[in-house]
Amino acid sequence: EETTFEAGVKVQIHSQSEPPFVQELGFGVAPGFQTFVATQEQRLTYLPPPWGECRSSDMGLDFFPVYSITACRIDCETRYIVENCNCRMVHMPGDAPFCTPEQYKECAEPALGLLAEKDSNYCICRTPCNLTRYNKELSMVKIPSKTSAKYLEKKFNKSEKYISENILVLDIFFEALNYETIEQKKAYEVAALLGDIGGQMGLFIGASILTILELFDYIYELIKEKLLDLLGKEEEEGSHDENVSTCDPMPNHSESISHTVTVPLQATLGTLEEIAC
Repeated sequence: EETTFEAGVKVQIHSQSEPPFVQELGFGVAPGFQTFVATQEQRLTYLPPPWGECRSSDMGLDFFPVYSITACRIDCETRYIVENCNCRMVHMPGDAPFCTPEQYKECAEPALGLLAEKDSNYCICRTPCNLTRYNKELSMVKIPSKTSAKYLEKKFNKSEKYISENILVLDIFFEALNYETIEQKKAYEVAALLGDIGGQMGLFIGASILTILELFDYIYELIKEKLLDLLGKEEEEGSHDENVSTCDPMPNHSESISHTVTVPLQATLGTLEEIAC
């Protein structure tokens, strides 16, 4: 049987949207001491897929409206205990009946141990994309002092030994009235890629944006010239066919020519096609 040997209490500092998980994430405060806890808020932002593996905080769970690692773990453990033991532990949410002491000993606690050791794939909780956590620094002083011991003896009507073994003082305060932001960014963005490509081209071949534009302009002029040459050849062939088709047909030798053609001597000779006609 598992026995608790510690004397004191466990405390956890967490955001309001995140359920407590004191047994795993809490820190101990011992009796007979005044404990000072200086904390500072941290806001972490992770990248979603394909750059990271975080999960949106707006995607709720069965028992919690806001996603967090703690909420995912408690939600998963609750479903596992209800499925295997038909009850839930005291700190678990839901409508299932609470486990009796016998069910705690015989089913719930062994099931949680089995879940943590062997069935780790059952609960896969990814990091949320937006996370708030609190760093803490602890310091302690012993209480009560000799001067305050007598006052506390009279006030509580207890002995000094009882007071030193059962009374503690806890002070929690912000180290500074600001917060720290930690943001995960892409290691290599598109703008950086284009900048590196342009820098390498300019360094090794002296190329620039104007060089690329001149290359496109040269290709355009070359294509334009080829198209004009093709169109010019097609126009020449078309005009040649039209000139040949306008010639009159030659008269048949069987028919008699009844008119006389007079050609002036001063007329200049035409083209070969006109003479043939």
